[in-house]
Amino acid sequence: MALLADPDAPTEIAQRMAWMLPTRLADKSGPGRRFEIEVVSEPFTAETEDVPTLMRRITDRGRAENWDVVVALTDLPLHSHGRKIVVDLSHEHGLALLSLPALGGLRLQTRTQRVVEEVVLGLAGSQITGAEGAPRSQPAMGPFVSRLAPIHPGPIGEQETVDLRYVVSGPRGYLRVLVGMVRANRPWRLVPGLSKALAAALATGAVATVNSTVWNLAVSLSVPRLVIATVGSVALMIGWLIVDAELWHRSAASSPEARQRTRLYNASTVVTVGIGVLVCYVGLMVVNWVWALFILNGQAFASVTRTPLHAQEYLTLSWFVASVATVGGALGSGLESDDAIRAAAYSKREQERRLTLRNDHDRDRGDDGTGDAR
Repeated sequence: MALLADPDAPTEIAQRMAWMLPTRLADKSGPGRRFEIEVVSEPFTAETEDVPTLMRRITDRGRAENWDVVVALTDLPLHSHGRKIVVDLSHEHGLALLSLPALGGLRLQTRTQRVVEEVVLGLAGSQITGAEGAPRSQPAMGPFVSRLAPIHPGPIGEQETVDLRYVVSGPRGYLRVLVGMVRANRPWRLVPGLSKALAAALATGAVATVNSTVWNLAVSLSVPRLVIATVGSVALMIGWLIVDAELWHRSAASSPEARQRTRLYNASTVVTVGIGVLVCYVGLMVVNWVWALFILNGQAFASVTRTPLHAQEYLTLSWFVASVATVGGALGSGLESDDAIRAAAYSKREQERRLTLRNDHDRDRGDDGTGDAR
């Protein structure tokens, strides 16, 4: 059998489970059964997220390599009939398509392995039953559904080759997919990806820390005002990055499913960038606090602010300066290339998906004449 995985995170997950999967499958399937696992990393979702198209690609790939069972892993969210797909199965062809974001963002490796094990055992058992001439039975997959609720069976279109589908729906399902998408984007990578913005923020913070006007403002601000300054500066940074790097997703389609998908993509963008900016903010606060410990003079501070320089003043000053520095970082982010910000904010699959959509949009504008120069 083969684990066909999109590059980046899906391939890493497939490679980690491949070494122990044959043993676990043999133990669960009974004596005399052996499984050989091949991990194949290739962008099988390139330029499309249409589920029937993906299933045809997987079918063709499996036939070309003569694989008995193929489980395809992708970190793109997949949709059908207004629902978010977890896994599609075709027992006739021995295929399964698994969307990792639908499994959520916590214990993803464990959850993926659990689903893959049950899927492989179901597909392999169905093939053996069919070969013996008896009717093929589709596994109920009870443990899979009960352990990973709110997953439940979903509707299948008449033209689809899928014979069993599991989906998530409702607020819990939406939240699970959103968290899974954010995890796939790896928001912590945004910090090193914004080197120029961080340099501007650190420079702004270093100057602000030794500014007597900033001292007076810091000691006069109450905690609620400091919180407002934090929220405002972080929101400004998030908004600036999204607008400047054109991270906001716009769909040309007007169907309810397209609008729902657009809201999901934009929500994942805001959360991803927000987490990255918050990590930067906390880092700036720590750096400013350390800088203040070394550079500030208690007597000079007290002579300006009429307040002794104690631990609370250090904390308040570094907190306020972090907000000021974040605003400076937002301005400095304009020096970053849009491609660098997108690479830091999105997974490889998501970058390719957005590039494809943008190229299609540009092509459509050119076809209808709105993009032509006059």
